[in-house]
Amino acid sequence: MNAEPLSISESTARLGRIAILWRGDEAARRSARPDTSRFKTVFAALADVGVDAEPVVYEDDVLDAVRAQLATLDGVLVWVNPIHKGRNRANLDALLRVVAARGVWVSAHPDVILKMGTKEVLHRTRTMSWGCDTALYRTADAMRVELPARLAAGPRVIKRNRGNGGQGVWKVETLASPRNRPMVRVLDATKDASEELALDEFLERCAEYFEDDCVIDQPFQARLSEGVVRCYMAGDCCAGFGHQKVKALVDAPAARAEAGRRLYTSNADPRFQRLRRLMEDEWTPQLTSLLDIPPRDLPMIWDADFMLGPPSADGAESYVFGEINVSSVFPIPDEASAEIARRVADRLRSKL
Repeated sequence: MNAEPLSISESTARLGRIAILWRGDEAARRSARPDTSRFKTVFAALADVGVDAEPVVYEDDVLDAVRAQLATLDGVLVWVNPIHKGRNRANLDALLRVVAARGVWVSAHPDVILKMGTKEVLHRTRTMSWGCDTALYRTADAMRVELPARLAAGPRVIKRNRGNGGQGVWKVETLASPRNRPMVRVLDATKDASEELALDEFLERCAEYFEDDCVIDQPFQARLSEGVVRCYMAGDCCAGFGHQKVKALVDAPAARAEAGRRLYTSNADPRFQRLRRLMEDEWTPQLTSLLDIPPRDLPMIWDADFMLGPPSADGAESYVFGEINVSSVFPIPDEASAEIARRVADRLRSKL
């Protein structure tokens, strides 16, 4: 009797073993399974290209056990936000540096995150064609001295160096006020309504942000209400797009009413082919050169957010760089899992 045909994953030579790591408590650790986790499509895509993947649910209280588990594997894909319910990644990043030094491939490596996944990248790449008039403040005193002159030219967006979900991001604009007590209107990206307060009071709120090395200051983009385009990248290849009408930093009630969930699409979407070409052919090579990141060390999944800038002379859209997400990029377009798996397989083959 003829044997049943092998599935794709069964018939593919196994290339290695990796972990998919995310944050969770003891209950999450007990229930973690590849076929029921939120990363199930990534697990399945990895299996199809010959990579065995297992879930690793991390929290600081099981750090030693996670370190021992990762030491037995060829690599780890990490999905952990920089800030989550008051917790940061300091202990996890130290662990990942240790296992990487022992030969385990880590994506994204903490040192790569520090180069491209913080808001400072907006300042370091400001001379690229995706850049704008971006300032960096290393101290609260520098911000106190320099911000008023920039506000005089128009609204600005203040960004904490490390954060996610809009934490530490503000739209700031001046108000008519007595000269001895400048007033501003501020809108927190995580809130629905703006407030008016003294500039000194706002600066005091930002003082803790300098624990993350710096604060970034950009001009507010007038076309923000038209939406944000997110370009998903697997290494140096575009893996898809997301487009979203946003509420964050948008004042007009009508524009806020149009906000909705992000709509995902493939890298073949005709609306974004110019952006794809710019990302793959121009901006990503420039980014890796400026930041001194070997292309092979680019994360398996990362994304760059863009706002629409003034149309160019030939009518083509222009894009203004808003941030890079690299610590925990999820959800992702449906097609991105296969691209991640292909890149992981290539990386593991290079170690054989």
